Amino acid sequence: MMERSEILTAMVELKLYGMKAAYDEIITTAVKRQHEPQHVVGDLLTAEITEKPARSIRYQITIAKLPLAKEINDFTFDDTPINETLVRDLTSGDFLAHQRNLGCGLIAASM
Repeated sequence: MMERSEILTAMVELKLYGMKAAYDEIITTAVKRQHEPQHVVGDLLTAEITEKPARSIRYQITIAKLPLAKEINDFTFDDTPINETLVRDLTSGDFLAHQRNLGCGLIAASM
């Protein structure tokens, strides 16, 4: 029988990071609820299937080298062609409460 550390090491070697991350929680739940072995394996596979797309997206974002996201208050509008008033109005969402059409504001701002 493999020890926990050996199982986790094998998961890393096989690049089963989703399974590794969920392993302790799945095993703890399985013991408490007396799950059948196929239920445990199914939960581990589901964890891996869920993790793979998320890991792929994180990797793609990393290699894209996108700049870090900024909060609107951290953005410097000086010396840019951006209409600060319009952008702040859009970020507040007040136009929704007042049922205003954004198109008119955007066109007027760009003229």
